[in-house]
Order: sequence, then structure tokens, then C-alpha cells
Amino acid sequence: MLLVNNNVQAMKICILGAGKMGTWLTDALCLQHEVAIFDRDKERLRYVFNTQRLTTLEEIREFEPELLINSVTLKHTIAVFREVEPYLPAHCILSDIASVKTGFQDYYKSTGRRFVSTHPMFGPTFANLKDLSAHHAIIITESDHMGKAFFKDFFGSLGLNIHQYSFDEHDETIAYSLSIPFSSTLVFAACMKQQDAPGTTFKKHMDIARGLLSEDDYLLTEILFNPYTVGQVEQIRKELKDLLGLINQHDTEGLQAFLQRVRGNIAAKS
Repeated sequence: MLLVNNNVQAMKICILGAGKMGTWLTDALCLQHEVAIFDRDKERLRYVFNTQRLTTLEEIREFEPELLINSVTLKHTIAVFREVEPYLPAHCILSDIASVKTGFQDYYKSTGRRFVSTHPMFGPTFANLKDLSAHHAIIITESDHMGKAFFKDFFGSLGLNIHQYSFDEHDETIAYSLSIPFSSTLVFAACMKQQDAPGTTFKKHMDIARGLLSEDDYLLTEILFNPYTVGQVEQIRKELKDLLGLINQHDTEGLQAFLQRVRGNIAAKS
């Protein structure tokens, strides 16, 4: 191993999946680490540079990674881990970047291996990857100490705001911070029709909707299938039902009270 910036050691890192996040990770890591990326589809590896391209499990064995970052879609993540695990050296740290952590703690415990679980809270299609200072990343507290140190340094070098949560705290927090705005934006977009609508507020909402819908469908699905999402969407439905009742009844006092409560909610977050 070699020292990088006199702090973190250069590592042999294998990334699973040459999708948007996988290829972005190779670009972000390959100048300071020895990186390989695995994908059975050779076409997806065509534009990967400064990185070893692997298409077989035996090549992963030969590479002998010290850190394995699994960037395949959530529904396949654990299955791919299980497929690759027999080809890894005993000292290799397992790592996922999944947006929902349900089931991961039990899986990692079953392997007996060191692991580090993280969640970069941005998508390559939505974020400005040249300036991530307004974006966030989560590191799971139960992770291996060395793994956490690696990702703290990596995320910190990108200017990301770093948070630490347990596995359960992560899914609860994501359901609140992402499922509510995602669901609200999708409902707004579902109501659109072919009609001009002048107004700054409408335009701002449209910009948010376009940004959200430019994200990968699998990413949106992962967030919305978080087991804690249902409760948050039920809360949206309740508030909409209450608001609709006030509008139907022309209840001025009730609506003013509703607005005051909402202003209080916003003020508490400022």
C-alpha cells in the first residue's frame, strides 16, 4: 500500500456494476487508488479509463481487492455480494452504497467479514459533480473503523456534508428527507397538462420535477420502496384530505390556522 496525501493509504478497489454510480466512482477514485470495475456487459466498460476492466469472477480473484464497492441496483445488491464473495480474499472489506439499508445488517453479520455501508445522497444525472458542497453522504455507524475512515476521507475530499446514522436510523431518515419531497413532486407532476401556466412558483416546482424525473428509475424506486415510506406518504394523504376539507367548506379560520401551523413547521427547520 502507498500513502495518499500522507493520510489515507492507496487501496486496491473493485467496483461492481458499470452503471452511472459505478463509472462515476471509478473516475473519482482511480487517480489515487488502483481500481478495477466488474461488469459482464463489455459494452458498458467501453468508456472506462485508468481502470482495469473485469468481466469474469476469476478476474476479481486475480485482482485481489482490499475494498469491494457494490454499486448494482438495490434489488440485486445482496445477491451479487453472495455471488462474488467466494472470489474475494479474506481481508477484503465489503461496501455498499444502497439508498435503503433493510436487510444489509443481517447479511453483513452472516458473512463474518468487515464491511462499510454508505449512501452518497446525490445522483450523477441530477448533481453538479464538479461541486458537491451542497450535497450529503451518510456513513453507517456499525461499519468497520478502517472502512469509515476511508469514506470520511473520500467524501470529505469531494466537499460532501457527512452524516453518521445506524442502519435503522438511516432508513427512517431517508423516508423523511427523500420520500416526502419525492412523493410530493411526483404527485405535482402527475397533475400536469398541456397548458401554459405563468408564475414563478409554478416554474420552480416544474424545475424540481424535471430534475427529479431525470434521475434513474431504479434509484427513485429504491427510495420509494423504503419500508418507512408508506407512513410518510400516509401523512401526505392525511394533510391533503384535511386541506381539501377546508377548501370545500370555505373555512377561512380553519385555513388560517392550517397556514399558521405550516409556517411554524417551516420556521422550526430554519
